[in-house]
Amino acid sequence: MKIKKGDNVKVLSGNDKGKTGEVLEVIPKTEKIIVKGINVRKKHVKPRKQGEEGGIIPVECAIHASKVNVVCPKCGKATKIGYEIEKDQKVRVCKKCNAKIK
Repeated sequence: MKIKKGDNVKVLSGNDKGKTGEVLEVIPKTEKIIVKGINVRKKHVKPRKQGEEGGIIPVECAIHASKVNVVCPKCGKATKIGYEIEKDQKVRVCKKCNAKIK
């Protein structure tokens, strides 16, 4: 997958279209990602121990990786990711401004 944990991404489609957030978790098996503040659902939690409180908590759910683009740190635009080989290492590159992405 071209998206890594810690990347800033912009949502391209869905209810949260246009919002940006940081990738918290990547699930390569299903090609899904969890983004901070995006696709938030309410989860009903029962108290499990004595004295613990139950309630309704907001939880970020996974979205498909094809619905987001990485935001380039140099040009600040949502862009596709390319690869270049530099000294026997594969480096991620912004397709719009050719800047290296950590």
